Amino acid sequence: MTETTERPQDEATADLAESASDASLERTRLRSAEIEREIATDATGFRVLTGDRPTGNLHLGHYFGTLANRVRLQDAGVETFVVVADYQVITDRDGVGPLRERVMSLLADYLAIGLDPARTTIFTHSAVPALNQLMLPFLSLVTDAELRRNPTVKAELEATEGRPMSGLLLTYPVHQAADILFCRANLVPVGKDQLPHLEQARLIAQRFDTRYGRVDEAQPVFPRSEALLSEATSVLGTDGHKMSKSRNNTIELGMDADTTAKRLKKAVTDSER
Repeated sequence: MTETTERPQDEATADLAESASDASLERTRLRSAEIEREIATDATGFRVLTGDRPTGNLHLGHYFGTLANRVRLQDAGVETFVVVADYQVITDRDGVGPLRERVMSLLADYLAIGLDPARTTIFTHSAVPALNQLMLPFLSLVTDAELRRNPTVKAELEATEGRPMSGLLLTYPVHQAADILFCRANLVPVGKDQLPHLEQARLIAQRFDTRYGRVDEAQPVFPRSEALLSEATSVLGTDGHKMSKSRNNTIELGMDADTTAKRLKKAVTDSER
């Protein structure tokens, strides 16, 4: 007689969750491709929200990862909003550094790559108090457990190595939802690791309707934003690892020719080509 061994319940549950996640990602990819076709035909029905934290100078990883795509969408006729998330600088650090200079540097890089203020709205968190006021009703629509399950929050908590997590870091996904919903964006360019943030925003929009009601019964208060999935290739830095400000391995967009040449001369090369 052959002996059978049942798999542990938690392992089977994990497999089911992974399978559901894979199916959801595939649906997102298919819908994203469909949206790209719609943009190519008529982009006027879309409004995009994206942005950056002003924590340092932008580099080639940013350009190939997100910035070039923003210019593409702008030029295709998509209404584009870009937030300089200055308030979010303090989510995971004790000080803000030379914040004004970094905001201005970010803006200069945006203009240099081709974002056009006549077609793209660029703003800072601190300049629009009404956006941040949305945090109050939105926080009433989420639970502590939901926030702690967010992959970004979990990763940041692990990275602190036991250091207490600030309330602002815990509620970071809600602030992102406020960005998206305040602008009434119906399209958000994201990588697959950022999909949980977008899902949180969609959930908040749905719960807002349920709890507080609609002015027009036929229209939700906030649109349900969809993902424009990015498949950008990771850009390697001068040390052969992913380009990152924290690793000091970047080629910054604003570097002059001599500094760029010096950085490239020190870069790790592929010895097995």
